[in-house]
Amino acid sequence: MKHAPTSFPVQETIRKRWSPRAFASYPIAPETLQQAFEAASWAPSAMNEQPWRYIYTHHADQEAFAKMVDCLLPGNQPWAQHAPVLILALAKTHYDNGTPNGAALHDLGMANANLILEATALGLHGHFMGGFDRSKAQAAFQLPDDLQPVVMIALGYIGDATQLEEPFLSREKAPRQRKALADFTFHQHLPA
Repeated sequence: MKHAPTSFPVQETIRKRWSPRAFASYPIAPETLQQAFEAASWAPSAMNEQPWRYIYTHHADQEAFAKMVDCLLPGNQPWAQHAPVLILALAKTHYDNGTPNGAALHDLGMANANLILEATALGLHGHFMGGFDRSKAQAAFQLPDDLQPVVMIALGYIGDATQLEEPFLSREKAPRQRKALADFTFHQHLPA
């Protein structure tokens, strides 16, 4: 596990969260996965709309799991196909009265943060992937027009990095790093 080097103290769960590509083969217990989804359900949302939706499948659900893997772009398929669970995270983009929900993507992000931090606290790790074919996912899962596929998540327990081939092995072993706070926080105004 790779703890994040931080400039200021943060919660240990935040420091432990990272995005592995190597997953152990053992499954996630249904109640453990449901606990992570429960955490997602308590995220804040505009008008309490709770616009997040999740479609998930376990590795053992061969047909459904293969359908998820097929939606991934070639750069994610080689390693994500070994995760115990794949999740498609969706945002409901309109309120029930048809008005666009401008906060839907933000709110899904909040739910995803709750989900992944709870998962981390349970010993799981997830890798969020924007690299998937949204049109293919829309068709494969027969999504209505107001459900936008946003990210896919590979979820599981950390596996042995040596199971990965390059370039994934080097990425797995690379040190964790983040931008300095001064690169993205600005007191009162943006720099000229």
